[in-house]
Amino acid sequence: MNVELPEPVALYLSEENADGVDCIERCFTADAEVRDEGQAIRGWEAIRAWKRSAKARYQYRVEPLSAERQGEQLRVHVRTTGNFPGSPVELDYTIVLAGDRIASLEIRG
Repeated sequence: MNVELPEPVALYLSEENADGVDCIERCFTADAEVRDEGQAIRGWEAIRAWKRSAKARYQYRVEPLSAERQGEQLRVHVRTTGNFPGSPVELDYTIVLAGDRIASLEIRG
């Protein structure tokens, strides 16, 4: 499905499906925070480590299904398919943008 997304979000999701972690500095602010599976991950190095770990465990892909923007906040509904129980699942990403970077990302089931 073709969903229009701000550049840092589109790049982040593209890298998710390419198993990449090289775009972290281009997608996230230096002090960005990610909340996923009960964890809070802060900063480029921690986010990069979290992505590598999640990719190794689940070998997943994401497909954006819809996006709704309200000011600097964006809600993206995605389908995630991978090597985990219950796959595929639909998740909500709540993203706060700061200029041309992601300042926070919260992932909820």
